[in-house]
Amino acid sequence: MTLTAFNAPFKSGSCPAVGGAGGPVRLTAARRLQGRILTGAGLALLPWLGYLAGTLPPAEAAAWVVLDALEAAALLTAGTRLLRGDSRHRAPAAAAAVLLLADACLDLATAAPGTELATALAMAVGAELPLAGLCAWLTARRT
Repeated sequence: MTLTAFNAPFKSGSCPAVGGAGGPVRLTAARRLQGRILTGAGLALLPWLGYLAGTLPPAEAAAWVVLDALEAAALLTAGTRLLRGDSRHRAPAAAAAVLLLADACLDLATAAPGTELATALAMAVGAELPLAGLCAWLTARRT
């Protein structure tokens, strides 16, 4: 009985269309690729969370795991919404852009000189900043 109060009744056996307030997004090959990139990046972060939790000191691990878990959630949400043609991909894409930029800055600021700094720079230039740019572009793009 309670569930009936929260669920809208079906009209002629159909479900409401996906798309949110802005309506559906045209699912082109480029959009499909962008959605796959974001979803793949979000999935790739999941094993990384376990690695961080197991290798860093507990105080550091908590901060980095939370930051990367938020990135993964935002990337997965934006990517899957893009793949469904849902226009509500913009908010999680914006969150992912900010989180990725913050992650790159923090990695570079806290890295020790030498190999650790080179690795942080490679991650920033090769993954975090390009993904942040894609997310920012998806956020600003009209359709």
